[in-house]
Amino acid sequence: MFWIFSASKPFVALLVHQLAERGALNLDDAVAAYWPRFGRHGKDRITIRQVLQHRAGVPLAGSMLGDALAMMSWERAVRHVERARPRWPPGQVPAYHVITYGVILGELVRRVAGVPVPDALTAALLRPLGLHDTYLGLPDHLWHRHVPVRATAPVDQIIRIGLNRPAARRAVVPAAGISTTARDLARFYQALLQDGELDGVRVVDPATIAQATLPSSEGETDRLLDLPIRWSQGFQLGGPRPGARRSPPMGRLSSPRTFGHNGSNCCIAWTDPSQRLLFAYLTALLPPRHEGADHINSVSDATNAACR
Repeated sequence: MFWIFSASKPFVALLVHQLAERGALNLDDAVAAYWPRFGRHGKDRITIRQVLQHRAGVPLAGSMLGDALAMMSWERAVRHVERARPRWPPGQVPAYHVITYGVILGELVRRVAGVPVPDALTAALLRPLGLHDTYLGLPDHLWHRHVPVRATAPVDQIIRIGLNRPAARRAVVPAAGISTTARDLARFYQALLQDGELDGVRVVDPATIAQATLPSSEGETDRLLDLPIRWSQGFQLGGPRPGARRSPPMGRLSSPRTFGHNGSNCCIAWTDPSQRLLFAYLTALLPPRHEGADHINSVSDATNAACR
């Protein structure tokens, strides 16, 4: 079971869209309407939709290190986000919410669904889709199946050591902490490719998938990543990225309808409805940043080229 880093984000995003589909929340409501303490320090006007779009203005609750340390405890992560101050006005710019994305949406799910986010995820998506090898927080009894993270760059050695501890794999980190297999991740995207239904079980309506994959940034530079990213409302999108210095993770050959998510340039999954194609690729190696991005791009392009 691989730790899939930010390729985890679509799972919690789809949970939120599922709740919206059922009328349990409205995407244009303020997060603080369900979580009053979140509204402190100028965050009272941030909407659920803006979080889904990485436009909430809170890409980090503090520092990257502080967020990473806080994520080891759900209650500490929640308090950490409550104390955060926006770096940009809500809705103004896209700025990748690295860890805060999962804390905000996960706590929202907990408050609306009334159960912890891992339980909500299991009941609403994992069990219905038959994803028996997917966990948000790896159980101790499955530790023997975890794939250790490896790293080559000295700067990534601390990350490697931290993520290879049982406490890290056990932690609930919706933005980055799902442990899964490539087969399970492919089944997740197969359900989305088939309009929300797999093996006769429907988890979301086609209109919900259309909402989740609606572009929310075109030609804009993400302020945290300093790259032009095509965001939707829960996924990264494929297609051309004018002005990009680096190759897009889904490949230069990806169509604008492609949606999925990269995970620290060592994992990626995406689906292209125009080709009826889905792709899940998991590794455990944290490569140097540009090298990893080029590799993920190359593998995605090779897959696209072979299937045309």
